[in-house]
Amino acid sequence: MRTLAAVLVLSLAAVAHGGVLLQGGPSCPEQHGVQAYAHPESCNLFFLCTNGTLTVETCENGLLFDGKGAVHNHCNYNWAVDCGHRKADLTPISSHGCEYQFGIYPDGHECSTHYIKCAYGEPIPHQCEPGLVYDERIHGCNWPDLLLEKCNPEAVVGFKCPTKVPAHSPAARFWPYPRFPVPGDCHRLITCVNGHPRLVSCGEGKVLDESTLTCEEAEYVPHCANRV
Repeated sequence: MRTLAAVLVLSLAAVAHGGVLLQGGPSCPEQHGVQAYAHPESCNLFFLCTNGTLTVETCENGLLFDGKGAVHNHCNYNWAVDCGHRKADLTPISSHGCEYQFGIYPDGHECSTHYIKCAYGEPIPHQCEPGLVYDERIHGCNWPDLLLEKCNPEAVVGFKCPTKVPAHSPAARFWPYPRFPVPGDCHRLITCVNGHPRLVSCGEGKVLDESTLTCEEAEYVPHCANRV
């Protein structure tokens, strides 16, 4: 993350908010393109240079600047930002069930495959990828067997892992993490981790070969070739 501390010498009294154009003051170090720089004292503010025009921008409520953010206007979720010595105002502005105007939240206290993403204070429902549940600890989706305190992986995945598998079967090749096909699904398989099922995707362009329980190019699995 670049800083203008050595280039832009501004007193706090001269700092304007909300994309205010700075005239008669410091200039941008680069005259072409768009560059964003950390404010030396505030994590809520940042300097934005647009083709040589300098403005002071304010991150939306719930967001802070770290030079890596792409949530909105170069800013990132506050829990993802390390402000260092810069001060951060984390006062929430709540509306419609959103603690902050921008944020990610669970849709309830129970195990759920859904979550809420707030933008401008409006809650927008989102769904995890099949086989995953929302994990508030990481603000994202995770394997249900990593949240056993409130999730039942068998109910989420719809599969119960056996305690043993036939010797010399395709599943046995992967013991202690046996694999199993998903009936009617060419793109996913189930792998058991410590006795709990995980639904795994083969990835773009690949399908499951049920004879080997490995993901292959579709051309090598004829019955799945037209499902890519």
